[in-house]
Amino acid sequence: WTNGINEASKMALLAWERETGIELVQINGQRHYGGPPPGMSGELLGCGTPGARQGSPQAPCSRVPAGWVGGPPPAGTEVYITRLPQDIYENTLIPLFGSVGKLYEFRLMMTFSGLNRGFAYATYASPQEARNAIATFHRFQVRKGCAIVVCWSTQKRELIVNGLDVSVTQQELEVMLQTVTEGILSVTLQVSPSQRPAKLAVLKYRSHEAAAQAKKALMEGNLRLRGAGMRVDWLDPQLKQKLQLREEEPSSSWVHGGKSLAVPRLAGLLPSLQDVLERLNILCWKHHLRTPLFMTKRVQVNADGWQQFWYQAVIPGYHVPVSGFTWVVQDRQGQSEHEKVKLVAALHLLRVLGESLVSPH
Repeated sequence: WTNGINEASKMALLAWERETGIELVQINGQRHYGGPPPGMSGELLGCGTPGARQGSPQAPCSRVPAGWVGGPPPAGTEVYITRLPQDIYENTLIPLFGSVGKLYEFRLMMTFSGLNRGFAYATYASPQEARNAIATFHRFQVRKGCAIVVCWSTQKRELIVNGLDVSVTQQELEVMLQTVTEGILSVTLQVSPSQRPAKLAVLKYRSHEAAAQAKKALMEGNLRLRGAGMRVDWLDPQLKQKLQLREEEPSSSWVHGGKSLAVPRLAGLLPSLQDVLERLNILCWKHHLRTPLFMTKRVQVNADGWQQFWYQAVIPGYHVPVSGFTWVVQDRQGQSEHEKVKLVAALHLLRVLGESLVSPH
């Protein structure tokens, strides 16, 4: 029954494909023109891909655009197209958007019935050509009364997975993701700040296309880990910043203004600086790294005696320093503020190196 929906436009698209020699491929609700992955320029893509005929004309495989030489174009070359009439296809859109610059890839989002979902992505050979497309086609009427919107693509590549059981480990999550998605670059697993006890994960993919396909696969698969269902969405920029700040600010065991800044404790007790440094030095020695160096700097002093410090820990031979902020206060045991900050920095460094003296709350 789906073949009867918008039949005339589908037949026109098929005739256009035969006439031009252009071949399209549909995977996971996206129909592609061009755009091979890096290292496969000029090779056939998607041949024999299951689902290529889901409500669309036959789509045996996709090729790099004719005349394309070299690898993929640089960042800042993709535009987002929306408010498309749902019965319009590539036979209209590709010549239109190809008239202002060389297209590397065109992706039209499709429904099961073979109508488009109202939006698409076009990738050009250069940022200038993408800029030309926006200037030319933003608010352009593809039909009378149908003005489309064309703007820069946000190139979202990160997903957030909420609702993970607190017992889920990094390894089992990565194994599951690699079996159902492709193009994943990193997985960051941490305790959820808004839902306890639970964990969340930030997934970073190599491209927006890979991330979009992963989102669809994870949402439609109703996947579960340790009995908990996963909720998947795009990572909001504000939440991303909040999570980054939370990760960069390991806290102290002292409470400021009623707000807990507690570092996880070892057997219920805060480990000593000497114990942490000893463990850290052993770990560095095992990895053929040199002794860590610490810098601390007071940046703010409150009237109640609380002081905010910035710290940085550097391991000669390790590729990146660790830094952050923390609040401390002088205690009766005589431990200096700088020693407390150094302890926070050392614990942070242990966590980055993948090993910790501390146990979770």
